[in-house]
Amino acid sequence: MKTLISECINDAIEFNRPYVAKNSFMYMQLAVENAHTCGDGPFTKRCQGFLERKIGVARALMTTSCTDALEMAAVLLNIQPGDEVILPSFTFVSTANAFVLRGATPVFCDIKPDTLNLDVERLEALIGSRTKAIVPVHYAGVACEMDEIMGIADSYGVPVVEDNAHGLFGKYKGKNLGTIGAMAAQSFHETKNFNCGEGGALLINENKYTERAEIIREKGTNRNRFFRGLVDKYTWVDIGSSHLPSDLLSAYLYAQFEVSDEIQAFRESIWKLYDHSLRRWAENVGVTQPNVPSYCDQAFHMYYLLMPSLATRQGLIQHLKQLNITSPFHYLPLHLSSMGIKFGSSLGDCPVTESISDRIIRLPFHNSIIASELDRVIDGIKSFKLS
Repeated sequence: MKTLISECINDAIEFNRPYVAKNSFMYMQLAVENAHTCGDGPFTKRCQGFLERKIGVARALMTTSCTDALEMAAVLLNIQPGDEVILPSFTFVSTANAFVLRGATPVFCDIKPDTLNLDVERLEALIGSRTKAIVPVHYAGVACEMDEIMGIADSYGVPVVEDNAHGLFGKYKGKNLGTIGAMAAQSFHETKNFNCGEGGALLINENKYTERAEIIREKGTNRNRFFRGLVDKYTWVDIGSSHLPSDLLSAYLYAQFEVSDEIQAFRESIWKLYDHSLRRWAENVGVTQPNVPSYCDQAFHMYYLLMPSLATRQGLIQHLKQLNITSPFHYLPLHLSSMGIKFGSSLGDCPVTESISDRIIRLPFHNSIIASELDRVIDGIKSFKLS
């Protein structure tokens, strides 16, 4: 063990390393030379067109972040003070914040212990007269049980917004994630499969939302109608904000979209290597590996382990840190945060979330990781002694 530690001391393995595609800087230079580096330039439109064609979404609008896309969804759904929005407690704070900013109360649903997705068996009991949206999160790019979620939502007339931050190119029963609910939010943060540092997209599947989404995204103006020649001048017609990303960011991202199949194939190979190499170790020491139901084609966003306890999770994190390997935990339960408690939540409301949050560890996983680094991670994990 001392030898292994000494060999690794100046050779860090990061949890994430943002990917740079071959043409990224060339396309950014082209954006500058085109003298159109603000929003909705040529590369922004290329990114939107790519998403629309590749996954079959009716309309894709690039945004500055997934948070922005969720905030646009909240405005499109006319979320008002006193409304309620159902979402998992095991998610990033933006899933809640986007609706809380409009005055809504988050109603936290527990997750399933196998996929870490929203527990559909608990969903219907949470729906009330003030429920205005359901926001399932496709954790780790593995689909939620969307038939059941959509069936319950439709029976109550409640729209579904997919938080698909992890799930681009994942599928549920052959359907692309992000194309099932009324709309979906996509992330291109530097930790995602495809990144531009900070970026996102709003995916719209019901045409009734499209025109207003374009207005909200353009500071509440009908500027897009002006550019299409439908009005002779544009003006302020609705609430809105500046949700457009710079065309420089879209240029950087589009270079990755061009090689999307290669990126996904590489990430699949990482995931499968971890899964196969750690299987016997995990079985022997009582560690749980990710579960991907047969009806899901996952997005290969991350690989995680569920340790037997908080103590063993923390012990493995420290053990890997000694080997200069960064492997973090993930979300803290939103219902136990100071804001969650402010909205009336308390310990025990989402017991599976509380348990998973204490035990999960994520392994280094990015598009630039190399074989020797993967071997070091795997060997480092296997050398950890649970006690």
